[in-house]
Amino acid sequence: MTNKTIDFLKVLHLRGPNIWTYRSVLEAWVDIHDLEDCPSNVIPGLPDRLTTLLPTLIEHRCSIGERGGFVKRLHDGTWPGHILEHVTLELQNLAGIPGGFGKARETSERGVYKVVIRAWQKDVSLAALHMGRDLLMAAIEDRPYDVDAAVAKLRDLIDDYMLGPSTRCIVEAAADKQRRIPYIRLLTEGNLVQLGYGARQRRIWTAETDRTPAIAEGIAGEKDLTKSLLASCGVPVPEGEVVATVEEAIAAAEDIGYPVVVKPTDGNHARGVFVNVMSPEEVAAAFPLAAAEGSEVMVERFIKGTEHRILVVGGKMVAANMGEAVSVKGDGKSTIDELIDSQINTDPRRGVEHEFPLYVISLDRFPAAKMEVERQGFSGSSVPEKGQEVMIVRTSNMAFDVTDEVHPDTAELACLAARIVGLDIAGIDLVCEDISKPLDVQRGAIVEVNAGPGLLMHIKPAVGQPRPVGEAIVDHLFAKDEDSRIPVVGVTGSRGKTPVARLIAHLSRLSGQYTGLACSEGVFLDGRQVETPEGTNWDAAERVLMNRSVEAAIFENSCRDILGDGTVYDRCSVGVVTNIDPELHFGEFYIDTPEKVWNAFRTQVDLVLASGCAVLNAEDPAVVEMAPLSDGDVIFYGIDGAAEAIVAHRAEGKRAVFVNDGAIVLATGAAEELLAPLSRINMLADGQAEQPGVLSNLLAAIAGAWALNISPALIRAGVLPYNPKAPLRGD
Repeated sequence: MTNKTIDFLKVLHLRGPNIWTYRSVLEAWVDIHDLEDCPSNVIPGLPDRLTTLLPTLIEHRCSIGERGGFVKRLHDGTWPGHILEHVTLELQNLAGIPGGFGKARETSERGVYKVVIRAWQKDVSLAALHMGRDLLMAAIEDRPYDVDAAVAKLRDLIDDYMLGPSTRCIVEAAADKQRRIPYIRLLTEGNLVQLGYGARQRRIWTAETDRTPAIAEGIAGEKDLTKSLLASCGVPVPEGEVVATVEEAIAAAEDIGYPVVVKPTDGNHARGVFVNVMSPEEVAAAFPLAAAEGSEVMVERFIKGTEHRILVVGGKMVAANMGEAVSVKGDGKSTIDELIDSQINTDPRRGVEHEFPLYVISLDRFPAAKMEVERQGFSGSSVPEKGQEVMIVRTSNMAFDVTDEVHPDTAELACLAARIVGLDIAGIDLVCEDISKPLDVQRGAIVEVNAGPGLLMHIKPAVGQPRPVGEAIVDHLFAKDEDSRIPVVGVTGSRGKTPVARLIAHLSRLSGQYTGLACSEGVFLDGRQVETPEGTNWDAAERVLMNRSVEAAIFENSCRDILGDGTVYDRCSVGVVTNIDPELHFGEFYIDTPEKVWNAFRTQVDLVLASGCAVLNAEDPAVVEMAPLSDGDVIFYGIDGAAEAIVAHRAEGKRAVFVNDGAIVLATGAAEELLAPLSRINMLADGQAEQPGVLSNLLAAIAGAWALNISPALIRAGVLPYNPKAPLRGD
């Protein structure tokens, strides 16, 4: 009996850099059973069915390196594991997730593959993986599959789990190749994000930052208070007053003079805002709807013109958008509701998801639009005469870029308004007829100051040039020459990781750095144990990087950690590899050859920054082979200073740590500096120097500290009395 199906044996979420890539991925262990005997070219019609279900597979270049490359592989013959990779990635692409990294590799077990896909968010990518399997099986078995429903489900999951567009544009700007600022998402389903590590971090929550004062945010939420402060500083604002009843609203409107605006004092996104209100009856109709969107209602002078949004970041205008009036034209047959759907909502720029710059309009969902239609004597079921224009919304989405048209005086007024309220990032709403002219010559005014403004209108305008607002916010948080990273040291190898990591952390503390250490003995902050074993798990290690006090971080990474989680940091200042004993690691993760073990450990060297250093054991040939992989410098260490790798390295003027004439030597090229005689080092007393690995581990830690630019004198002072068996400090 044959078993032509696809089963998931296990799915790993490699959250950090791993053996596949620097990015987060899902690694699925997939058993294709008897489909191992059924490449795509022997299953009748499979390539055509797949490309019918997913026509955009034609864009996949695959290993051939050209458009249509994957489709050619389908016709030539490829296996279900490889197909699953591409189908899953394409479902993610169709749902709006960028990036196409994927791999499919055989294991030593027949029919079992590792299928790897880029995972921007675990839940979304896991769902896509399962959908990909179901779609592929439907194609294999010649059954229907609803691709549209699957993509719609993925889009719902994206809305639920992934960063919103405003936060995402900031994170992407931070991670850009020019800045390479690392980030940590602090809420699983929210937009609170940490940029940078440890003591050098900043935090954002959508377009608010840890530099956004709570008082300023509170002021921005009170529109009447905001107007009062702005007016006191000479900023033009529309006169108005807060009202508590319909009667008070009508009285205020008559005192100000029609037309007026009726709106909530603390609403947002223009909900409950009614403009160009012309009569007591319209005020009475607008009041309860405005009251439902906020705690109080304000009536203010209506300003003739169009609403604009100016984005201010760090005291500078970085983008400006304009709203647009929306109307329909009658055809003598269709109702206004039908005209809205056919003339407005068919615009491909309109939609309900975040990525659409324009929203879908409905009279039922927008009371202000309904009032606008009714004041013209119509309802949604009315049929306007042919050619008759009916205004639907006087100010729709502010999605039309006008950044280059803003008058300098107006830009300065917007920046002044942000400073008066106290916001580092602000959305300044103003109304005027011509944004290219000063406000005072056209009776324009600033009507609102918003904390945490949405950025989508600027990064994806309906008309005009996208603006780099995420980059502006990142530059506001981190100066161009400011480092967002603390020194990070990763220590890996088959043996000796823990003692090496502990001693480097000890020396880092002595240098004056508040040091975090996550190793197999627990988590330590400034030498105090705050968590008991095991400290090498992802969550414990990540807490070190999240701690605002930590100025340097040391991490122990086992082969299993790298294969099962990836590293908790994206790059490191120092990467230490102590040794490689392949047989110690056989048996898990389908690791069964020395090459696979080597590939796991090389990850540590791949992550060394160009400004950093790899510390490698010169007496282990497999470790020596990793030296060319380092983007930064290399320090070799070994007991025998005559080791071939050390000699060749020194000949190139580079650094090495070794033993000569009973003393530890630090060498840079031909220059040598005596660090300390072995006889004076406490941890080598009583025959400990003869114990396997003890001296080598000491040399690795000294080399690691030297790579951190800790001075030889300080290393000496820390190493001589060091006792690795001393009791750990607890609470």
